[in-house]
Amino acid sequence: MKTIELSIYFSYKITFAFILILLFWSTNKLCSQGQDGSKYQEQFQLKVKQAIEPIKIDGFIDELSWKNADVAKDFWQKFPKDNLKAIRQTEVRATYDEKFIYFAAICFDTSQYVIQTLKRDTRFFESDGFCVFLDPVNKRSNGFLFGVSPLNVQTEDLIAANTEDLTFSWDNKWFSATKNYSDHWTVEIAIPLKTLRYDAKNTNWGVNFLRNDMKNFHINAWTHVPVQFLGIDLGYTGALIWDKAPGKQSLNASIIPYVSGSAVSNNEASEPTSTNLKGGLDAKISLTPALNLDLTINPNFSQIEVDQQVTNLTRFKLFFPERRTFFLENDDIFSSYGAPPYRPFYSRTIGLDKNGQAIPIVGGIRLSGNLNKKLRIGIMNMQTQEIDTALASIKKTVINPAQNFTAVTFNQRIWSRSSIKGYVLNKQSFMSDSEKKHNPMEHYGRNVGVELLLSDPSGKYILWGGHHLSMKPSLKDKNSFSQLSFNYAGKSLSFFLDLTNFEKNYYADMGFINRLESYAIKGKEYSNGDTTIRAGFKQVYNSIDYNFRPEKSKINSHLFGFETYFATNPDGKIGEYNNRIRYFLNFRNTSSLKFRIDPQLIRLVNYTPLPTNKPLAPGSYNFIQYNIQYNSDARKKFAFSTNYLVGGFYNGSIQQYKFGVVFRQQPWGNFSINFEENKLKFPTDYGNVILKLISTKTEINFSNK
Repeated sequence: MKTIELSIYFSYKITFAFILILLFWSTNKLCSQGQDGSKYQEQFQLKVKQAIEPIKIDGFIDELSWKNADVAKDFWQKFPKDNLKAIRQTEVRATYDEKFIYFAAICFDTSQYVIQTLKRDTRFFESDGFCVFLDPVNKRSNGFLFGVSPLNVQTEDLIAANTEDLTFSWDNKWFSATKNYSDHWTVEIAIPLKTLRYDAKNTNWGVNFLRNDMKNFHINAWTHVPVQFLGIDLGYTGALIWDKAPGKQSLNASIIPYVSGSAVSNNEASEPTSTNLKGGLDAKISLTPALNLDLTINPNFSQIEVDQQVTNLTRFKLFFPERRTFFLENDDIFSSYGAPPYRPFYSRTIGLDKNGQAIPIVGGIRLSGNLNKKLRIGIMNMQTQEIDTALASIKKTVINPAQNFTAVTFNQRIWSRSSIKGYVLNKQSFMSDSEKKHNPMEHYGRNVGVELLLSDPSGKYILWGGHHLSMKPSLKDKNSFSQLSFNYAGKSLSFFLDLTNFEKNYYADMGFINRLESYAIKGKEYSNGDTTIRAGFKQVYNSIDYNFRPEKSKINSHLFGFETYFATNPDGKIGEYNNRIRYFLNFRNTSSLKFRIDPQLIRLVNYTPLPTNKPLAPGSYNFIQYNIQYNSDARKKFAFSTNYLVGGFYNGSIQQYKFGVVFRQQPWGNFSINFEENKLKFPTDYGNVILKLISTKTEINFSNK
């Protein structure tokens, strides 16, 4: 054990030295020349002319305006390689009138398509499809995506700089139609200009077109986007050049009211029928082409999909993504501070208590978008009502006082792809004097923070750091959180390094910081009872991956990776150390085979409960886990995934089995079932346990509407 701790100590010191070297090297690199977005747009240009007659959105590209339009063609492969032309090509045309901008595409293909679902705004990149990506401001800060499958299933979303994942949460009305032929399919798209945010005097927009060719498992793009970046990367758009500037548009607003009701009667108790009727509304108003105002009164989230059920074998809370649509548009302006899973702002704290029970939201207002070409802002204020929550686990009713949540944030772009951003958060509880005296820490929670992101023009080298403070009654020190990170994204080699320091008294009442609190038993005896223990920590995480892509093979890529994670306990000693070695095989038929080896060292300071008879005693636990995972061809009618993990688990052992199967009746039905079993074995006096989880999901789409 001493040898392991000594190697960890030297690894810790070497990592800090390496950080200093990286800072010096990356600062010089970020200032060097890279991909220039404006010069890149000189290579890819599409001129758009005004329509000479009305365009009928029917999928037939037969109007004279289409025949006279310029053509964007000669698409590149984006994935799995970026140095070849697309196998199945695409031709795109554009035109406009006073209300719409129109796009028409001919997608050369076979008569058979891969369509995962008819459901709008989901699984777009898992099906055949075509999408338009627009950056009307043309400053590589944010944009819009409009996608269509061969069966005219629509998808739209907002894109922000440094977007890592799409939520498809943005909804607006636009029009499309498709037609299918033996060797190609066509699509016509009409996007209302009032839906977009743009400068009415600007005649140069950023644009790109993506094409999903799922039979070959290819993603193609009009511009030459490097394989390591998303196809919607804002730094690699071409130019959409208008023959004259589009005019100003009228106000774009929508109001969505709702009414819900219930009636409950108890005939056995001869109680009168009780009824409940309530209503509310959501409103969305475009104050300017680039600035949105969202209003909500008594919001109803009953249509939102429930969270996925999981088995938590960690000592900490799990992060679940936000699904409520009111909070999702321009969500990155508020929630992108920190790094997963540590977020100073986490919108799920609004309208949910600490136990996940719903708290009624009285109303809210949300202003988000661009003030100018380089500055994005977000202002939000939400009010909840007081409610009594019955907790069956402790047979007690808890009073949740009315609360107000306020968030103000800005994102100022500097240079081509860099930015500086900051925020102020305030959670205020309306408590009585006696409640404040009994529980003063719940009276308010305030946070401020600032982050700087530096990127070279190509986006390969990114350096960012941030400093965050929290304010609570009577807490005035050890209340900060700092982070410094570096990322290099090459075609073959990629590297990420992150250094984080959380002090004990950093609170994020509107955020999610799970490692600061752990569920444990404080003291030298485990008869004291369970409690939540709070302690600051420092952590270092780094990963390095190498991708090898064979030229002619059934394998798309071999990925070799190595991760290191260690966190310190309050005494400054290593509290957790994890090395992960991984090897992934990604096949051309969309299947994958993954291997992982995880040596781990965990030093517990307190007694920690197990799902068995006896908690773990304080001390060091050294173990190794082995993991193998296989995912089958996702395009088939039957697809399955399986995962097997075996190895140590603290002072015992674990065997984990996961199996999931999906039956897809293209394109209208998806039926899935997932099974997970965890067999935990410990020494005799600790006991053993088997945890099982079965979940099913059925999705039937009656049409693409």
